[in-house]
Amino acid sequence: MDNYLQATRFFDYHQPQLAQWIEQQLDGVATDPVSQVRALYLAVRDEVHYNPYVFSEDPDTFHASNALISGESYCIPKAVLLGAAARAIGVPSRLGLADVRNHLSSPKLIEFLRSDIFRMHGYIELYLNERWVKATPAFNNRLCQVMGVEPLAFDGLRDSVFQQYTADGQAHMEYIEDHGVFDDLPHALIVDSVRTHYGHLFQDGELQDHRRDSLESDLA
Repeated sequence: MDNYLQATRFFDYHQPQLAQWIEQQLDGVATDPVSQVRALYLAVRDEVHYNPYVFSEDPDTFHASNALISGESYCIPKAVLLGAAARAIGVPSRLGLADVRNHLSSPKLIEFLRSDIFRMHGYIELYLNERWVKATPAFNNRLCQVMGVEPLAFDGLRDSVFQQYTADGQAHMEYIEDHGVFDDLPHALIVDSVRTHYGHLFQDGELQDHRRDSLESDLA
């Protein structure tokens, strides 16, 4: 279990700005782990806007502190940010990776990826009340409003993963393949998967600059 509590290159909760942010988020919050993790979950979900177009192979962009400082990221660094914050308060965490199909994705994003399957979707598992529970702080509140879905809640007691259907019965998220859980971010595994499945994003072996404004602007 000690491996799931360590600060690492990616789970860098020892970084001063991140440590200060964690302290600010927990000001006035009850001291029990569930209450604190719930507060951290909401902060990660809504303060760091979801934007898949900012993906980079640079390992530094996968750091928890980078997601916080940039203010926008995608599912993997956001999950790492929540995991790092949890470790900082003594709650073990581990990164989960899975391939998913998002039936409500932006047509522009599907065109960009040439696929409706999103490889290496990231979530975090947290050890609370003597069991592992999943949390998915990817889609911020504003993006969910634009998508017409409820923001994903997390009570600290039950798994919180994307719903298979929306409230009105539309297909939403379909989990295709589970890649397991990790005590630290497997950078090479993630990058290799992106290169394998989205090879058109690379030219002469280098990831091209395909950055757009945001997924929110796609859907607006």
